[in-house]
Amino acid sequence: MRSVRTGKNRKKSGRTTSKMPRIKPEEVREIAGLTRLGLVEAEIERMTHELDGILGYIETVRNLDTAEVEPMTHAVPFDCPMRPDEVGQSLTVDEALQNAPRRRDGYFEVPRIVPGTGEA
Repeated sequence: MRSVRTGKNRKKSGRTTSKMPRIKPEEVREIAGLTRLGLVEAEIERMTHELDGILGYIETVRNLDTAEVEPMTHAVPFDCPMRPDEVGQSLTVDEALQNAPRRRDGYFEVPRIVPGTGEA
């Protein structure tokens, strides 16, 4: 097994150890609130640890020397055939909304997630 070095922290198997976490439980709580996830304390602790590991991996990847690596969009060759854009038959408003759980005035109605004017 080779070791990967990132700053002062070293550990075999490519993972770094850190005395200072990259993410705090308060930040996990905030992210959970933004994503409307109801996490209990045990889940917050687990997610803090898991996200810290992910951020550590990202730090490791950022420290790699990629100067000689050709930029690519995919890790393997990926042929994306193009076709000409052609105008086709469109759905009517009623057809498009027929399976919508809620609609209003010819539009999809969705719950507000961003506060509007005068809302907190």
